[in-house]
Amino acid sequence: MKTVLTRREVLAVGAAAALPRPAVSAPAATVAIARCRTYSDSLESKMARIFDQIGGIGSLVKGKTVAVKLNLTGNPARFPERADLPYRNNPDTVLALVHLLARAGARRVRLIESFFPARQDPDLWARYGLDIQAINNAGCKVEWENVQNKGQAAKYVRIPVPGGGYVFPAYHLNHSFVDCDVYASLSKLKNHWIAGVTMALKNNFGNTPCSLYGGDAGTDGNENPQQERGPVCHSGTKTPPKGVDQELHPDSPRDPGYRVPRVTADLVAVRPIDLSIVDGVASIRGGEGAWNPGVQIIKPGLLLCGKNPVCVDAVSMAVMGYDPRAERGTKPFVRGDNTLKLAEAKGIGTTDLARIEVAGLSIKEALHDYGPGPVGKPV
Repeated sequence: MKTVLTRREVLAVGAAAALPRPAVSAPAATVAIARCRTYSDSLESKMARIFDQIGGIGSLVKGKTVAVKLNLTGNPARFPERADLPYRNNPDTVLALVHLLARAGARRVRLIESFFPARQDPDLWARYGLDIQAINNAGCKVEWENVQNKGQAAKYVRIPVPGGGYVFPAYHLNHSFVDCDVYASLSKLKNHWIAGVTMALKNNFGNTPCSLYGGDAGTDGNENPQQERGPVCHSGTKTPPKGVDQELHPDSPRDPGYRVPRVTADLVAVRPIDLSIVDGVASIRGGEGAWNPGVQIIKPGLLLCGKNPVCVDAVSMAVMGYDPRAERGTKPFVRGDNTLKLAEAKGIGTTDLARIEVAGLSIKEALHDYGPGPVGKPV
């Protein structure tokens, strides 16, 4: 459906094109890239190698609880798993990561994702092709939590946005985001219809539980949500329930291209990502899922990782043939603002490739052109 903006919103969006200046202190960290042609191409050993190239993960995870945010995007009731379209986590990458975390000494791994229905049911994870038994036997205690509502806790946690939020001053989330010592993101190397790209940073957008940020959350919240977060987070046509922090700037644009990148940057500030793994072995371009018109399979044959999510996404964008500092209106940001620059302005990490050390493959060696971005085509 076409979004129609008022004149005031058009002017506001135009003003928003001048994104905040980068924080002088935005840190830089090494990003490693490995060639991995298929998921049977020594996946685990290659993931272990790039972990070593960023300084190892033993000191990060030993004796700790590690929460891993998966990227199982889309409601399977509407968009069933499609083996021919690799836009969700490949099961082999999940198993390999849990193995390596256990080998590095993690005390517990908690796999988290928000999906429908909002229940704690192992069969819901198995529908994505995950080998539940193999993962549970990977070498450490493994827990599974659907963070679409408060899950296995008695209440939500309220986490203020450090330094103030772009959209909300604080977010109310499932306990899993604070009941962990280390937070990791396992995402795909792909475009996003609104945000341009979706790797480590955008993987956090789904952290908002639909029980509070969904279209049918109502005034009191809804522990069995049926609707996604579009009306609250994308378009701002609805507000969160009472008791949940309301918008800082209700007169700001209702444009998803303005709001989605800012909510994402807020959420990364709320729960910083300690380890980012991006699967570019096989993915799609032109959008983030089966619901986008004209998406195409793409096989870069790559794995990337790092300990700073902005740096990882900046290098990932460069590998895709994009400028990580691109402005809205240039590829791949055809419909939205640049989330990386919004996160950089919060001091989370740098988008300056000259400051980021790249280990393993060089960007030039890894380059795999993703084209103009999420432009779609007739199907």
